[in-house]
Amino acid sequence: MKLYINKLIGFMLLVLVFSCDNGIDSITQVDPGADAGSPEVTLKYPIDGTKIKVNDPVVAINVEFEVTDDIEVETITVSINNTPIATLSDFKDYRRVLAEVPFDNVTTGQHELKVEATDVNGNTTTATANFEKEPPYIPIFANETLYMDFESDFTEFISVTRATEIGTPGLAGEGLASNNAYVGAEDSYLTVPTSTMQLGNEISAVFWYKLNASPDRAGVLVIGPPDVANPDNQNNRSGGFRFFRENAGGMQRFKLNVGTGAGDTWVDGGTAADVDPNKDEWVNLAFTISATEARVYINGQLAKESTLSAPVDWTDCDILSIMSGAPRFVGWNHKSDQSFMDELRFFNTALSQADIQNIIGVTNPYTPDDGETMYLAFDGTYKNWVTGGTADVVGTPGFAGESKSGSDAYAGAADSYLTFPTTGLLASEFSATMWHKVNATPDRAGVLVIGPEDTGNANYPDSQNNRTSGFRFFRENAGGMQRFKLNVGTGAGDTWVDGGAAADVDPTANEWAHLAFTISGTKAIVYINGEVAAESDITGVDWTGCDILSIMSGAPRFTGWNHWSDESYLDELHVYNKTLSQSEVQTIMGN
Repeated sequence: MKLYINKLIGFMLLVLVFSCDNGIDSITQVDPGADAGSPEVTLKYPIDGTKIKVNDPVVAINVEFEVTDDIEVETITVSINNTPIATLSDFKDYRRVLAEVPFDNVTTGQHELKVEATDVNGNTTTATANFEKEPPYIPIFANETLYMDFESDFTEFISVTRATEIGTPGLAGEGLASNNAYVGAEDSYLTVPTSTMQLGNEISAVFWYKLNASPDRAGVLVIGPPDVANPDNQNNRSGGFRFFRENAGGMQRFKLNVGTGAGDTWVDGGTAADVDPNKDEWVNLAFTISATEARVYINGQLAKESTLSAPVDWTDCDILSIMSGAPRFVGWNHKSDQSFMDELRFFNTALSQADIQNIIGVTNPYTPDDGETMYLAFDGTYKNWVTGGTADVVGTPGFAGESKSGSDAYAGAADSYLTFPTTGLLASEFSATMWHKVNATPDRAGVLVIGPEDTGNANYPDSQNNRTSGFRFFRENAGGMQRFKLNVGTGAGDTWVDGGAAADVDPTANEWAHLAFTISGTKAIVYINGEVAAESDITGVDWTGCDILSIMSGAPRFTGWNHWSDESYLDELHVYNKTLSQSEVQTIMGN
């Protein structure tokens, strides 16, 4: 038997040799060729500009990188701040090395990562990245329980935990308060455990948001209980809250639903809670829940409040979903939101409106002066930097390609102007300052107007001229000069502030003039280049029916005397809810 087996093995060896000699599965040595160049080093983490934000004074990281070479990688040295932390030389794949090197001593401050790779022929490549371990986050607002800035990752900084990622959420490459923000994607969102959020009878959320109306409904922030009876289409509204958006005639309407245990309460502000998806602007959204009321705010203004029959119930509310209704609120298709989100904050108290407006002022990169309610720089945008809102555009206004300050200015055009709602602008006192380069064609125009509709005019709506409330700041031809005048509606009538020649600007000078006016309870004043051009006694301004501000036109509320669009340039428009002094006007002019 042994003899038979030995003969069989011998026969198989002969067959194998014969097969190899006949070109089957032959092994041929291949010349790798000449060395084409140095290795390539790609840093994965940290990369240049990475900011590590954790509350621990010292943090551990994994340095991640890739090295490739056309022949063979021989050694790789990893250094932090010019001190080697690892040298690698034994690779499974000598042409492509994917590696992670642990380092457990990243202290607060700036650091330099250096990865140096050398191939078998002595060619060396070095890649470097400067990164920073930021100081521990200290909440800047009282009662803050969650904060995410989305600048480099999805870390929640108060509990120092990384949000769980579902799908492929990303970073936008732009932000409201920094260089980045959350950007949503289909079937993608974040979740954070609620165990550190101190859930009680009161809760508030404040954040910045840039709307993408596709899909036309989505969840934004949700803490809710599971719907165990309907796990694939959940919609249990008996506890927690659901903050979401829906299409409303082309607008996107933001709504809040609060579960109180036995039932739920809706906070639906109708058109007051609408955001225009065509504006491509950052808006501030906020909601508050107390033991008795729930409120929704848009850009710091109350959109809706509803009374609660009982405090919010948190039974089984163990996760916060960010930028989706999933998994707990999908029964009406409020799934992933593909919009941008920035500067998300939660609080364990019901914030007041003043609290919310203060947060807006702190998180908005523009810090307004005392009493300032509007600032338009016109540097490529029609944004009000105080609130974050953007003007409604009528016609085809443009940008000048020059400015008095900054990079650009407003340029008027025929039948063109901007409007803003007057929400937050109106008070017993009012002031405005601006730089203006006059174009005397047309030879009369509106500059700033807040006025009521003239519904009693026989030519309404094409020839409005109701001057009983609000104001009209405009210009007219005066013997070749352009004269700036102010009209103020006092309720029973109106008062003129006409400085004659003292309020004239020469249109042939082709230069910027500083214009300002102030309205108090007793006096209205017009300033030209910081000097008083005219002043009149008044009995106070009346704001009845004054719901829009027109910029660079009298339209639609002051056209009865042909004060239509101003084709001049406008820059650095500031509006205040107080009466500026002459020295304040001159200070603003000098800045």
